[in-house]
Amino acid sequence: MKSGKLEEVGEVSHYYGRIGVAVVDLKKSLSIGDQILISGATTHFEQKVVSMQIEHEDVKEVKKGQSIGLKVIEKVRKNDLVYKML
Repeated sequence: MKSGKLEEVGEVSHYYGRIGVAVVDLKKSLSIGDQILISGATTHFEQKVVSMQIEHEDVKEVKKGQSIGLKVIEKVRKNDLVYKML
């Protein structure tokens, strides 16, 4: 963890368990390599962003207002919040 500050970047709207992908509606930009925290009622873990897609196309950076497919290392749930670790 860098400075310990968190910036909310989005919210999980769907989770595909078989492939380990969360659909995240973004409120802020996100890039490959960013360290994130996903947190909710029963979810709490950190990971590095290693794979993001829009419409099944790999992307390196996404901007606010977009919905992305984000590869996650643990199960997430609808309404879990995604934070970028600053």
